[in-house]
Amino acid sequence: MKTIYIVRHAKSSWEYDGVKDIDRPLKKRGINDAHLLSKILAKKLKKPDVFVSSSANRALHTAVIFCENFDYPLSNLQIKRQLYSFSDGYLVKTVKALDDGFSSAIVFSHDHGINTFVNKFGNKPLAHVPTCGVIGIKFNEKHWKDIKKGTTVLVEFPKYHR
Repeated sequence: MKTIYIVRHAKSSWEYDGVKDIDRPLKKRGINDAHLLSKILAKKLKKPDVFVSSSANRALHTAVIFCENFDYPLSNLQIKRQLYSFSDGYLVKTVKALDDGFSSAIVFSHDHGINTFVNKFGNKPLAHVPTCGVIGIKFNEKHWKDIKKGTTVLVEFPKYHR
């Protein structure tokens, strides 16, 4: 059995001119939402075995906040440049390439790839995963590379807790 938690990065800022998209920081609201949701989930879930993040500043900052509140060592956080993509292709490849020694993982990524992923692999249709939304999907497969349709076991959005 494998469980994946997919996290869309928290709300980012567009207020800085000349900042590349990959370097955009989180807004104050995004920082607050990431703390809010990660503190709630840290009490509700067993700590995932591995944390994996896109290299984009906004995703990485969200991951760091989750690491802090889940008491997960930052030195073990895996950073994947290929997750900075706006299709589900690299997200699927990243998840399917996870080490089978991990029974659970949490992955921090971006809008379009996440929406496609959770609808392709989960059994609960979702029109849109908002910023800092977390979706959990359980799979009956023994190997990550073999995951197919799973069961959506968690849908958490910051607005449910504000």
